Amino acid sequence: MKSQQQQFAEGVLFTDFYQLTMAQVYHRMGIHESKAQFDYFFRSYPDYGIHQAGYCVNAGLETFMDWVSEAYFKESEIDYLRNLKDANGRAMFTPEFLKYLQGQSVATGLTLRAVPEGRVIHPYVPNAIVEGPLIFAQLIETSLLNHLNYQTLIATKAARIYESGMGQAMLEFGLRRAQDRSGFAGARAAIIGGAAGTSNVGASAVLGYQPSGTHAHSMIQAIVAMGGTELDAFEAYAESYPDACILLVDTYDTLNSGIPNAIKVFEKLKAQGHKPVGIRMDSGDLAFLTIQAALMLNKAGFPDTKIVLSNQMDELVIWQIITQIKEESARYGLDADNLISRLAYGVGTRLITSEGDPALDGVFKLVAMQQDNAWVPAIKISENPEKTLNPGYKKIWRLYDQSQKAIADVLSLEGEDLCHLEAIHLHHPTDQTKQRVLNCAQISKVEKLHETILEDGKLVYEFPTLEQIRQTRADDIQRLHSGVRRLMNPHNYHVSLTDKLWNLKEELIFQYTNGTKG
Repeated sequence: MKSQQQQFAEGVLFTDFYQLTMAQVYHRMGIHESKAQFDYFFRSYPDYGIHQAGYCVNAGLETFMDWVSEAYFKESEIDYLRNLKDANGRAMFTPEFLKYLQGQSVATGLTLRAVPEGRVIHPYVPNAIVEGPLIFAQLIETSLLNHLNYQTLIATKAARIYESGMGQAMLEFGLRRAQDRSGFAGARAAIIGGAAGTSNVGASAVLGYQPSGTHAHSMIQAIVAMGGTELDAFEAYAESYPDACILLVDTYDTLNSGIPNAIKVFEKLKAQGHKPVGIRMDSGDLAFLTIQAALMLNKAGFPDTKIVLSNQMDELVIWQIITQIKEESARYGLDADNLISRLAYGVGTRLITSEGDPALDGVFKLVAMQQDNAWVPAIKISENPEKTLNPGYKKIWRLYDQSQKAIADVLSLEGEDLCHLEAIHLHHPTDQTKQRVLNCAQISKVEKLHETILEDGKLVYEFPTLEQIRQTRADDIQRLHSGVRRLMNPHNYHVSLTDKLWNLKEELIFQYTNGTKG
């Protein structure tokens, strides 16, 4: 059973204070049960400098829904809110408001349409649309942003690392560097993004994966300090795990001690009928050491053993290692492709913290209110065009060309149907000078991106397994043009508004800036 501290930290109070203060204002004005619609989207891809992302991978939806299913206002939460006072000692929340909240779930009356996890997503496209009573749609904002922003960020980083490693095994090793309890969410997102597993035992147990890992330098140091040798340490490990033996070879001298001792142990395992798995290297010039390790292992009769690389790995480091292997393998008589196929990567800090761009700029914005059973579009206007909202009740579509590659995500108004048009007039979401007309003969497929997850407060969606989500990610990335998938300076994927949505946006901007509304 959760302690009260855990209940407060992880339950319905897992929110920003202003969500509750706004909720009381809505209640006081009598508009709290008016229907509202909010869009969740991000404005820009993670930017790691010279290797900026060209796509993101959607993640976090299932864990967010786990929170939604348990988030309701129990007596203990109401008591806490009742005791909050302002600077003059006056209660922050009225008895009437607290009475209304007591026993209520944040899911009350809400419908959630969302892009499924694992799908590739792009800026300005609503990855989730929430509609329902204004008070509860507002109250889920913080948790939704917390779950989806972080896991999408990590799944995206993991997908890029996996792609840079040319599909070889990538393992998530970041728990020790994760921010507190983000270790679980980060491990889950990394697996969605392409990691074959995680060193996080608890996350592995929950997610149904075999935990990954070998041993640390400290095991060797401890045995040496007690009078043994590096070889003794390797033999002890191999005796304990004869069919899962990966030895860390860089404690003292990788080429002159570590690998030779590992080979001695591997020969003994082989004689006993076991197949050694491989070695791990955690320091030094890893590209050079990989080539030298392969030469030594091949000569000793172990041409298939894995070479696991760790130490500050990310997509750019892995790309550099592979590039160097491709350039230098031939002069050592090695097959570069074969050597690359033997590699695996343990990726920790730079993945779990998304080093280079540690936060996704996802936002949750009000875009429509319902009056007299009709949706009235809402807009926020900014001097920065990228912060001016795309208003109204919308649909989201993905267009594919004749080669079955995705070429555009399109935002339309609810009543529009892109499946039966001869041509589609499209506008850039923020730049009024950019527009184009797509002849539908160029389009092989028009796909709706959203699935209904929650309907009138009830879960109506069956979540796929992590393996199915991983396959969704792999399929979606394959459907991107190679320029969008580029590690550095990727091609810009098109996100567009239909003519009707663009005209609505322009009309509202005109009305609000000229004083006819607002």
